[in-house]
Amino acid sequence: MFDLKSVSSLEKILPDRKCDTAECKCVSGLENETVSFQLVFASDKRAAYSFDIAGDGLDVKVYFVENVPVEFPTFPLTLNDSDFISHLPGLYPDRLVPADRNWVQVTDIYKALWVSVSGKCGVHKLNAVFRDENGETAAECSLDVHIINAELPKQDLIYTQWFHTDCISEFYGFETFSEEHWAMIEKFMRLARENGINMILTPVFSPPLDTQVGRKRPVSQLLKIKKNGKSYSFDFSRVKRWINLCQAVGFEYYEMPHLFTQWGAEFTPRIIAEVDGEEKDIFGWNVYAVSEEYDNFLSQLLPQLLDFLKSEGIFAKTYFHISDEPFLEHLENYGKARRIAEKYLEGCKIIDALSDYDFYRNGVVRIPIPSTDHIKPFLDAELSERWCYYCCSQCVNVSNRFTVMPSSRNRSIGFQLYKYRMDGFLHWGFNFYYSQYSRILLDPFAQTDAYDAFPSGDAIGAYPCRSGPAPSIGLVVFNEALQDLRALKLLEKYIGYENTVSLAEKALGEEISFDSCYCAEAILKTRECINNKIASETEKRYYRENCPAIPASGRGIGKSYA
Repeated sequence: MFDLKSVSSLEKILPDRKCDTAECKCVSGLENETVSFQLVFASDKRAAYSFDIAGDGLDVKVYFVENVPVEFPTFPLTLNDSDFISHLPGLYPDRLVPADRNWVQVTDIYKALWVSVSGKCGVHKLNAVFRDENGETAAECSLDVHIINAELPKQDLIYTQWFHTDCISEFYGFETFSEEHWAMIEKFMRLARENGINMILTPVFSPPLDTQVGRKRPVSQLLKIKKNGKSYSFDFSRVKRWINLCQAVGFEYYEMPHLFTQWGAEFTPRIIAEVDGEEKDIFGWNVYAVSEEYDNFLSQLLPQLLDFLKSEGIFAKTYFHISDEPFLEHLENYGKARRIAEKYLEGCKIIDALSDYDFYRNGVVRIPIPSTDHIKPFLDAELSERWCYYCCSQCVNVSNRFTVMPSSRNRSIGFQLYKYRMDGFLHWGFNFYYSQYSRILLDPFAQTDAYDAFPSGDAIGAYPCRSGPAPSIGLVVFNEALQDLRALKLLEKYIGYENTVSLAEKALGEEISFDSCYCAEAILKTRECINNKIASETEKRYYRENCPAIPASGRGIGKSYA
């Protein structure tokens, strides 16, 4: 017996000897959209089988779905949240490794191939065939791929996942900003950009993130600095190389590293400079944020940095940070730090992840980034830009990407971002391979939870494979949510915002809110309704513009697009 079937991208196939997941016989998308599904297989004959997956007129990419160890699945407070695959440790699918061969070892344990397709308008038949060592067909299946005659609009949501360059150099053993390091940085950048990330954390100096007080993360400072007494000179050549690379890859937005330390803005970030011909730490945990020395440094750095950003043509699309995740008890410190920095940041946008509304109410933060479980008062405020974020703490009833969560919970956020007209989304963990507080470097193939600190799936969006990064299911499914968002934006151009929200909520069967997520069946049905409506409206517009004398009725409008 050889069991082979196609299933939705929202299913997670656990290593098991049974798989009763519903079969998926058709998928749909727009012409510039990537549509994904999975091929699930198992056999009572343990052997290597070759596979052939192809469809006329389709660009097909195949990935091996690999399981990862999950020792810390979630927090105890989620035990009453039933929308988890499990609350227990185990092996769960998450790593998508690009297929570099056309065969798999098949056993009676279910495995999956992840298939991503794109193509031109039309109905395409995709066929998958598995053959034994004699070339005989062991199993085959097919599904229809409907590509609709329309294109997703350009993504206007600003989306960042923090990019940790030191994790790349440390894991691969590269000297920081060596040519090998630059080459691998580019590969990670391209993976991020392919999955909707269009803003990048730019390490002008080493970002002061997730570092234990008194300890140091490896240097990842682009800016070259020379210190002579109280004077500083700056060499932006390496920053320019970074920006040139980002522009070649397709990034549009940039965020500068936080100007003060995390969780309180009490100290200065680690910054190195050449002093009397020797490279030294000139700032760090030993220097208070409000020191005269650091104020003097910022008074020289920031005006030159702004001039540089303007000369590169990216000033208007660059954001600054003061300190990450300040709590209410840090309000005074944060305010002092901000007043020091903003003297030199005229005309700049300053954003920070935080959850207490008092930071905005008191005018200390003008563009707050609240967590999705504390967002309600911010939604009622008249903000110049609406942002949100989640991390490991957002785990009850809200969208997130924990490995033990169903992918539908991850993808739910696309509808939420649309309804509330969010301008930006932030996540901290594109490629964080350290333990909490960056004490030690981990093997992300063995430890996926920052050494029992954050539930698996939170810290890693991209896995560092030998020849380059491999995406996580969490990363790819979030991009599917972004495609849902863009499809909703396209539909809005035809029928308006209110009608678009109404259509989506009717299909989902409930009101869209940040504290409610939707099952896979509801999400896929809703996206099908959106696609159908886009197809109908596109056809109407075509005939209205090209055949104005022919009545609109009877032209086949409204036929089903799966």
